[in-house]
Amino acid sequence: MINWDGPRKRRDRLFIIAEILDIARDGALKTQIMYRANLSFSQLNTYLDLLMETQLLGKVEGSGKTFYKTTKKGFEYIESYKEIIEALNNNSNGNNGPRIKGGPTIYWIKKP
Repeated sequence: MINWDGPRKRRDRLFIIAEILDIARDGALKTQIMYRANLSFSQLNTYLDLLMETQLLGKVEGSGKTFYKTTKKGFEYIESYKEIIEALNNNSNGNNGPRIKGGPTIYWIKKP
């Protein structure tokens, strides 16, 4: 799960994609993703279409319901995104790199 340090700021598209993929790690219903990612129905459908088209997210039918589940490629996206954010957070703390102003500090919390 993605956690913010401090007040919530405007999220960029790449962050929202990582958030959706994180929510769908073990499979999630469309409404669960919509509420947990704080997206409108229209926004959710746009992101789900993109993630399915790029094979970052898969659709699984079970118990008469449609679940969305992060694919192997989706997990690779999450890991790459996490590495980039960590690198940017390290640079913004004065570690010989450009200072990133206004960016979120993101902590990744592994689910038990």
